[in-house]
Amino acid sequence: MDLPVWQTVREELRPLGLEIVSVAMDTNVASAHPWIDAAKTTYPQLLDPAHSLGATLGIINVPMSVWIDEDGVLVRPAEPAFAPRERGYGDVDLPPETPQRMKDMLAEAAKLDVDLQATLKMLRDWARNGKKSQYALSPDEVIARSAPRPKEVSLAAANFELGQHLHRTGREADARPFFRDAHRLQPENWTYKRQAWSMVDALQGPSEYYDSDWLSDVRKIGAKNYYAKVEA
Repeated sequence: MDLPVWQTVREELRPLGLEIVSVAMDTNVASAHPWIDAAKTTYPQLLDPAHSLGATLGIINVPMSVWIDEDGVLVRPAEPAFAPRERGYGDVDLPPETPQRMKDMLAEAAKLDVDLQATLKMLRDWARNGKKSQYALSPDEVIARSAPRPKEVSLAAANFELGQHLHRTGREADARPFFRDAHRLQPENWTYKRQAWSMVDALQGPSEYYDSDWLSDVRKIGAKNYYAKVEA
């Protein structure tokens, strides 16, 4: 996880007036705690088990970010946001006993088309130049770049919320049809998919409960299409 990297970014940019806040979108909040505790960061780290950021701001994958200025105005809508790092996604040293599926997932992740320096470059410019930054968008530009919200997206959010309620109250089998409907209605929403898959398999693999899994879906669309391109 990139939480310690963002701590370094925060230490650089906070004197310029920029604050970083991270949010874990995990239905099971306990799964986020070990990562947060291990990172030992000083910036605020919040939990969003209801996936409210997805419904209100259009967060459909991780990592993504939004920019909000000192007046509470959205400056950039939801978009992929990568921490700077020396090694790319999937480029890790694995012990021999690593399950083959994990090896396959990391091999696919290595094909992701991501710019690991773009987010920091834009944040530096915004921290220094504020509203004059070339990366700070006008309200009209924010609206134009924001993801549309047709009826299907709203229905997907409702189904996912119902599925979460049923799962939290111990009715896992009753929750799954609602999760499946959320996947069908908004197939580009990876947070919906990954949460449901993780509830039955930590590696988000195939199961009898869902029609897809992470590795199959990424291969289907192509790893280079997993994240949207970030516009300057």
